[in-house]
Amino acid sequence: MLIIRRRRGESIVIGEDIEIEILETSPTQVKLGISAPKDVTVLRSEIRITRDVNRTASTQAADPETLSLLVEQLRESTPETTTVVSPDEKKPTIL
Repeated sequence: MLIIRRRRGESIVIGEDIEIEILETSPTQVKLGISAPKDVTVLRSEIRITRDVNRTASTQAADPETLSLLVEQLRESTPETTTVVSPDEKKPTIL
């Protein structure tokens, strides 16, 4: 894992076409802006875990222990509120 310090207005570039910019910081949160090609999927980890749980449940009779583990990972990674701003929207959406 690479650990790097950045301040508001600074960014990190991944590969040739993904940029992560620090938009805002507070003592408890960091707001990131992610620019990536449309063919690159960008997901919050809790959304990815939920998607994986749904896939597992829909494709096979899942082992209850596996589902319990995935649900616990989701609970641990889910913040109280998450703000999502779409490029097409002017107001943020709070999830």
